[in-house]
Amino acid sequence: MASADRAGECVERLLDWWGDNTVASVSKATCQGYTGHRRAVGRKDGTVRRELTVLSAAIGHAHASGRLTDRPQVWMPAPGAPKERWLTQDEAAALLRAAKNEPKVRSYLPLFILMGLFTAARKGALLSLRWSQIDLERGLISLNPPGRKQTTKGRAKVPIPRRLMTFLKLAKKRGSDIGHVFTLDDQPIGDIKKAFNHAAIRAGLTVP
Repeated sequence: MASADRAGECVERLLDWWGDNTVASVSKATCQGYTGHRRAVGRKDGTVRRELTVLSAAIGHAHASGRLTDRPQVWMPAPGAPKERWLTQDEAAALLRAAKNEPKVRSYLPLFILMGLFTAARKGALLSLRWSQIDLERGLISLNPPGRKQTTKGRAKVPIPRRLMTFLKLAKKRGSDIGHVFTLDDQPIGDIKKAFNHAAIRAGLTVP
């Protein structure tokens, strides 16, 4: 799997609810019960769908391997509406200013925001990015790191716009020796949500 750790976290949540029940207990009613249980602790339907997708995949694997004669269908909550919120140029500029004015995050957060704006890459793809994936001479960024299994979602190679190229060259000159693009105190950035949300609030943007 491309993200075994995330799948393992889903399995832990599933086991909290299903316990020692057998596959025969999987039904629309029990899946709805699981959904209600996860909603009660503040989890959104998107998270619940991801967890139930792991359950469905496990059942499908067991069925394909001949360990199950029947394959019950796993009910899931409906997918949410696609996000339609886009930053205006003024909002993007305000977000960048807020990130640059915060001493604790100015070494990495402005570049992260710029990379997101120019490449539309997912957070995980950016945080795992290494300099070996960035070809400054050819002007390309490979969002799929070496050794990572390519999934159906895929991670593309994207061109580096001229404005972003300038910031990347500066960042590489002052970057860490550990190879990761986004670092703090010579360690890869594990999560950026808190820093990003604080910058968004300072910029006057609504944080979901």
